[in-house]
Amino acid sequence: MNFSPTIYEVLKTLWWVIPMMLFLAFLGSPKFKGIFGEALVKVAAWLRLPAKVYHPIHNVTIPTLDGTTQIDHIFVSCFGIFVVETKNMKGWIFGGENQKQWTQRIFKKSSPFQNPLHQNYKHVKALETLLAVPPETLHSVIVFMGDSTFKSPMPANVTRGGDYITYIKSFRNPVLSEAQVQKAIAQIQSGRLTPSWETDRQHVHQLKNRADPNAERKCPKCGKPMVLRTAKRGANAGNQFWGCSAYPKCRMVQNIN
Repeated sequence: MNFSPTIYEVLKTLWWVIPMMLFLAFLGSPKFKGIFGEALVKVAAWLRLPAKVYHPIHNVTIPTLDGTTQIDHIFVSCFGIFVVETKNMKGWIFGGENQKQWTQRIFKKSSPFQNPLHQNYKHVKALETLLAVPPETLHSVIVFMGDSTFKSPMPANVTRGGDYITYIKSFRNPVLSEAQVQKAIAQIQSGRLTPSWETDRQHVHQLKNRADPNAERKCPKCGKPMVLRTAKRGANAGNQFWGCSAYPKCRMVQNIN
């Protein structure tokens, strides 16, 4: 018996199933969650931050000595430059300002993730180097989008939803002139890499290299090669870390992970 016509009719009827399954998988992926979270931040800023006062620049990739760093959102104003890191997460969030890792808990499942304050610190320092502005004019802001609840006390610059706008607007003392604001905007636009799929791909590749203990890496402070060393004394005795090969002239160190 020839089943080909029947199979053909079934496939013709259900042709949309596979594309739909792929689309649903994409909706649940970390990449889509990140894109969606950043879009919500953009919309909130568009509605509540006057564009003539707070100049938005989104998805900024800046070259650094050890690769690149990628900033979700920057708002340049006379009240300061606000560097915003977005997290689209659900569940309970546990963490402390000085902890290396925070925890996301959904029911009985716990998942660690990098402290976003530490993550955004590198973004702030890269922007400080690019703009050559006083550090007190730069402000780190963390925004959690999605159905999440803080279960630990958080500093004022770690916010949920649109609360990040309230935090930004709490700075009311001008620290930059209009000329300085326009200069900072121009420097960011000229110093960033062109926003593109290839820029994003290269950034992800460099992040993977940083996590690979066998990959070559450069000192983010002076650009010299980093070498793997072992602590000989103190609380970390016996633990390995990355140290700058220019030591003692450069004392930059990095954790292995």
